[in-house]
Amino acid sequence: MPRIEWDQSYSVCIGQFDKQHQKLFSLLNELQDAMSRGEGKEVTGKVLDELIAYTGTHFTGEEKVMAEKHYPGLVAHKSAHDDFVSRVVAFRTDFGVGKTGLGLDVLNFLLEWLISHIRGTDRQYVGYLNGKGVR
Repeated sequence: MPRIEWDQSYSVCIGQFDKQHQKLFSLLNELQDAMSRGEGKEVTGKVLDELIAYTGTHFTGEEKVMAEKHYPGLVAHKSAHDDFVSRVVAFRTDFGVGKTGLGLDVLNFLLEWLISHIRGTDRQYVGYLNGKGVR
């Protein structure tokens, strides 16, 4: 599986969110690189812990801006964020009890979710928020 590289097709045209999305890509690539070296097990827990912490910050920031701008899709967007966190926490729980083979499941989930969320769900707020002067 090739590394996922950031390019402008992932941009939501809000600098702070783009930087945060790039960090999420970096975590995905860190896991992928470790797996390619045969070190997936050693890195999976660390990446999951970082995802839980970092997405909490990122999602809270996005949701705050959406609330301030009265974005009509906030409830659905927050639900998507909550679903992501629940899934990552479940992966972390499974990892913590010794479930094996999680690295590939985590990698596939992250790849699919990040691409579809950023290019789909996040894009729905871009025009709305940018039209309200958010930068």
